[in-house]
Amino acid sequence: MIRPSILAAALLSTVAAPVMAQSDPVASAADAALTEDRYAWDFVEGVTTEVGPRQAGTEAEKRGRDWAMAWLTRNGFTNVADEPFRMETWIPGDTHKAEILSPFPQPLVIQPLGNSASTGPEGIEAEVVEFENVDALRAAPDGSLAGKIAYISHAMTPTQDGSQYGFAGPARWVGAGIAASKGAIATVIKAVGTDYHRNPHTGGTSFPDGVAPTPAGALSLPDAANLERMFDRAQGTPIRMKLTLTPRNLGMTTSGNVVGEIVGRDPSLPPVLVACHLDSWWNSPGAFDDAAGCGIVAAAAKHAASGAQPLRTIRVLMAGAEETGLWGSKAYSAAHIDEPIAVGLESDFGADRIWRFESNFREANPTLHARIASAVARFGVANGALVATGGADIDIARDQKTAIIDLQQDGTRYFDLHHTPDDTLDKIDPVQLRQNVAVWTQVVGILANEPGAILPR
Repeated sequence: MIRPSILAAALLSTVAAPVMAQSDPVASAADAALTEDRYAWDFVEGVTTEVGPRQAGTEAEKRGRDWAMAWLTRNGFTNVADEPFRMETWIPGDTHKAEILSPFPQPLVIQPLGNSASTGPEGIEAEVVEFENVDALRAAPDGSLAGKIAYISHAMTPTQDGSQYGFAGPARWVGAGIAASKGAIATVIKAVGTDYHRNPHTGGTSFPDGVAPTPAGALSLPDAANLERMFDRAQGTPIRMKLTLTPRNLGMTTSGNVVGEIVGRDPSLPPVLVACHLDSWWNSPGAFDDAAGCGIVAAAAKHAASGAQPLRTIRVLMAGAEETGLWGSKAYSAAHIDEPIAVGLESDFGADRIWRFESNFREANPTLHARIASAVARFGVANGALVATGGADIDIARDQKTAIIDLQQDGTRYFDLHHTPDDTLDKIDPVQLRQNVAVWTQVVGILANEPGAILPR
């Protein structure tokens, strides 16, 4: 038998959240977004359908900016603009082939990495040297790869917080540059991902100053595993590969950052900056990375202001040319560094549910941190103890040393899709997408109505 006092407490706990939401316009808007938001889906469905892939610095990216500006204007944002900047532009070219010539002749599936040089249309042929990881490559003697192709593996596994990207990512980020500095004429890597489809994960690579770029590509994970079996079976017999990659550098072209605002009641207060990036790689329409993020932040800005005009301006930044070098983030910070922002936060990790909240003011402003943590708990979001460092496109927040919030999304399947042809609209779960919008609405609404300093000096 349940005692009346226990039953009353249980009933109170079930109605407390709705009662709170009814008395708080921001909470009401967030709760409504959980089941009713249409803005985020409308954005990601529209840009992936009507524009498609948006490679940085190209005409396709420009069409994406025009589309986003029209969407923001149509949905009531003001001060909508395309803020242009110039950038070095790389495109993938038309031919992406890898073929084992001996001792086990067969084709492999490969995509070029950003900043890769071209082999020329005739391709190159060379012996392949296997490295288990980047550290093994670093230990190779200088000059030992002269005239050879380096192959770099890794052991990335799925994680909720995406932390394995930091572990495996150097194979792509710096591997080709290290190999080239040791004499390699080209580099192929096991794609940095966690799926087992024949869809290579592309992404940018880099070369140190004084090291000329060389051809570099990523093999699909099944093809990389096949190549590793070949090394085991060959027992020292040289494995020869023909590699044909034909990317090109276009020189300086124009990209841009799209901005729009929900104007606040007090323009003297620094705004809340919510960010995403609008470009994608050429090989997919970039639904997860990062059209969904742009839909989420724009939807949250709309919902956070749905009950009443917020105290602070909410500024949406849809950064350009993130994938090929964070060009938009750097350009935005350079252009606006003397215009203080109150806080920066970005959505750029897919569209699966948010599970953890972090800030960089947990100790400096514990009351506000605790208030936000309490407000998002009803959406299944934990109060994280890590210090928020922010997404790639809010350099301005780091440069100004101001407040930063991270709303961590579930990354368990993110690296199955990241930078692959599979990053398409059908992979987005509308229910999880709306949970993102609800959490963002709650957080942005609190921040946009906060009269005091968010990160006290």
